[in-house]
This record gives sequence, C-alpha cells and structure tokens, in this order.
Amino acid sequence: MNPFKYSVADLAAKARAVRRRIIQLNAGSPAGGHTGADLSQVEILTALYFRILNCAPDRTNDPQRDIYIQSKGHAVGGYYCVLAEAGYFPTEWLPTYQHSDSHLPGHPVRQKTPGVELNTGALGHGLPVAVGIALAAKKDNSDRRIFVVTGDGELAEGSNWEAALVAAHYGLDNLVIINDKNKLQLAGHTRDIMNTDPLPDKWRAFGLEVSECNGNDMAAVVEAIENLPRNSGKPQVIVAHTEKGFGISFIQGKPEWHHRVPKGEEIELALEELKDE
Repeated sequence: MNPFKYSVADLAAKARAVRRRIIQLNAGSPAGGHTGADLSQVEILTALYFRILNCAPDRTNDPQRDIYIQSKGHAVGGYYCVLAEAGYFPTEWLPTYQHSDSHLPGHPVRQKTPGVELNTGALGHGLPVAVGIALAAKKDNSDRRIFVVTGDGELAEGSNWEAALVAAHYGLDNLVIINDKNKLQLAGHTRDIMNTDPLPDKWRAFGLEVSECNGNDMAAVVEAIENLPRNSGKPQVIVAHTEKGFGISFIQGKPEWHHRVPKGEEIELALEELKDE
C-alpha cells in the first residue's frame, strides 16, 4: 500500500511545495531544464506518490510494488522533486541537478537515481516498456499496476500506438496511461505541429478505456485515478487536461518555457506566487 495516503488538502499543499522545489532546482542547473513540462505534471505525480502507488522508498526491490514510468523524460526535474519529497533520496541532492557526477542527470537513469524504474528521454519508449512490464505481471498473476505518464506531443511517436494495440489485444487492465495533455511541445502548440485530437476517441478506437479530468485540479486527479475500474479487461487511459507551466502566471501557457529556467527576479516572483495559502 502507499505509505502516505494523504488527503486531497495535504496533496495540494505538497504540490505547492514541489513547485517551489522545481523553481529552485531549475534555477540552479548549469544545463537548463524543462520548467513548463515539470510544472504541468505536478498534481499527477503528487497524487500518485503520496496517495495512490503501492510503493515506498524501502521497497524499491519489492516484486509486488507498483511501477511508475516517466515516459516524458525531459520533465525529469519535477519527477526528481517528487521523489525527493517522498524520501527516495535526500533533498540535499536536488541542488546538484545536472552537475558533473550528480545522481540527478538531465533525463531519468535508474542506475543513478533511487526510485527511477526506467531510463527515458527518447520519447515514445516509456509506454512500450510499460506494456511489457504489464504483460509480465499478468503472466505472473501479480496484482501490481503499471502507471505511465506521457506527454501529448510525445504521442506523435508511432511506437505509442503500436504499444496501445498490444495492450488492448492482451487485455492489460493493470496498465494505467496518464496523458499530461498540456497542449504545448518544444516548437509550439501541439495542434499546429502534429494534431492528435480528438485524443480520447483515438485511444478508444485502439481498444482502451478512457476517462478525462482536469489534470491541475488535485481533487479531480485523485477521483479520476481512484475511480478506475480493476479487472475490466481493458487498459485504462486518463486524458489529464493540464496547462504547461501551471501555477506560475508568467510561465503558464507560454511556449518559450519548454526549455527555459527562471533567472534573477523571475525566481523571486515565482516563489512569491507559490507561498503557502
């Protein structure tokens, strides 16, 4: 079971703390960061690690633990902040993000960072691996679930749709796909680069069961995940409608913040907006 089981109110407070860490983390990185993508996924990851996932820092080798895969590997900064807050490694590591010989490289590497289950960064790889793990769990009669977060721009990669076909064919109802649909990617709006809408209909056409939620509303995220059916015979997809850079007014919805980090006065302005309510 999850060691925290936070209330929705406690999750919301934790999400705010995670956002503060993201700003400080990226501001101190010598190699930049992906601030917008880090921020859009915060509610999703916070709900998973502090309420949903059957995993814990002292059970990283438990064969029955749930598996989380960060397929949008460029958003590793937000992922690291959640892992640190959850106790998978010391928060003192965070200022070393992307420094030489750091435990926290610019994309997830399981050989370097406690809690990371899969090396990701090349987009479109996380879901295929998650499907393989889910299939293996089915063959082992395991109750574990496999969760994977993808970006919406990432879904232009055809490997995701091949994986969806396999997941549906084998009835992998232990697989949960959460789309961080923040509507932006490296070069601009996803709708202009490779439009994947109507996204829910596409997943359904591939044989998956789909629900939607406001991915930046903690109560909605928790409800969407906890209401997923078990043993339905179909993989589950949650299309989480988010805003890139959510939580900071001058970052939210701005394409240029895909690979920007706050500097100078921007750091203080962002932290001021993220003060405890």
